[in-house]
Amino acid sequence: MAAIATAMAAACSGGAGRTTLPQIPHGSANPIRHVVFIVQENRSFNNFFLGYPGATTQSFGYDDTGRKRRLHSEPLAVVWDIDHSSKAFFLACDGRGQPRGTRCKMDGWNAEQVGFNAPKYAAYTYVRRGDVAPYWQMAQEYALADRAFASNLDGSFVAHQYIVAAYASGAVDFPTAQWGCEGGENDTVPTLLHDRKYGPTIPACFDNATIASEADAAGVSWRFYADVLNGTGGFWSSYQADRPIFRSGRWQTNVISPPAQFLTDVANGTLADITWITPTWTTSDHPGFGAGQGPAWVASVVDAIGASPFWNSTAIFIMWDDWGGLFDPVKPVYEDFDGLGFRVPLIVLSPYTPRGAVTHRQYETSSVLRFIENGFGLAPLAQSDARANDPALDPNLFDFNASPRPFHKIRGARPYTYWMSIQRRWGRQPAPLRDFGD
Repeated sequence: MAAIATAMAAACSGGAGRTTLPQIPHGSANPIRHVVFIVQENRSFNNFFLGYPGATTQSFGYDDTGRKRRLHSEPLAVVWDIDHSSKAFFLACDGRGQPRGTRCKMDGWNAEQVGFNAPKYAAYTYVRRGDVAPYWQMAQEYALADRAFASNLDGSFVAHQYIVAAYASGAVDFPTAQWGCEGGENDTVPTLLHDRKYGPTIPACFDNATIASEADAAGVSWRFYADVLNGTGGFWSSYQADRPIFRSGRWQTNVISPPAQFLTDVANGTLADITWITPTWTTSDHPGFGAGQGPAWVASVVDAIGASPFWNSTAIFIMWDDWGGLFDPVKPVYEDFDGLGFRVPLIVLSPYTPRGAVTHRQYETSSVLRFIENGFGLAPLAQSDARANDPALDPNLFDFNASPRPFHKIRGARPYTYWMSIQRRWGRQPAPLRDFGD
């Protein structure tokens, strides 16, 4: 990545217990030329990594009556969902501070609304290691962050704006119809005010600066891989809510469908400087969709990069967009009116990542954007990326003085033909019924 001439000022709203690293340019010694941001859906850290060595996890929680609840295992692919809206965040947090959602007691998980066929105390669950073995292997071979939080406190619509813009114009929860500009001016989304009260609705189509707009201005290439808008995973295509991209030729040239096209592109020698990859229904890890293909899908993406000439110059971030209503014992730090949300998994892979490291430094969704910005000389977009710690400065995640490590294949990966057969089977199916927005 190019060196940056000047350090960027960061406005920070603070937060007790926050570990802030000095934010400085990466410099010319950084060998990373490509950043791949893989975004999966709706899992808390504790749900996927219970018992991971060196990480903070907990095998029990408490409900709002004070009763201790032992976590029970559920398979990865389930057909029930849990509310993960702002209301669910405030209930699960059970905060005693002001504004609401602060000084969390973390005992209100049983108060979250659950979908049809959900087991009793559905939030108090974990996924067995065998169901998510590729994720554990990636963490063991590379690095895992156990203090990573969603930048926003609600669900996927807002979260998917944070992965490209570090901001969502104060929007909260979900639009009334479409998830972006396609719905027109009558497609609106609620807002959350700075005192965490609900405000007026606004159109679900934004004009915010994004990583893409800054990259275009700087001559940095980018691609966003997502399902088609009418596909089962199309609502996770972030730039549909970004007017400058959606209403321009960039929507046709830079937003690529289906996501499995990434595997062919890399094999053919094409990898943008900045890449986002979002899932389809079956590959999402999202509760409620019967989605059991996520670990194999992510392993396939990682293996495609690892087998390519791009490996020695690529950093891969795998992060889940929100907690999905699932129990986690770590209290979120209050940074701003819309975050932080609950803890989510973050796996970091690169040839310069120490093997088996667990970092306890605080990260958030916008930390990946901070890494991109500092590496490519882009300015911060909003408060969340300006305050976010840069993973490049964490020796548990990157050691750029070390020789690049050879890639180790991740077990469970499938070829491109397999994913295209899944796409042909499910790509034209109606989107699944969504009890709680996404």
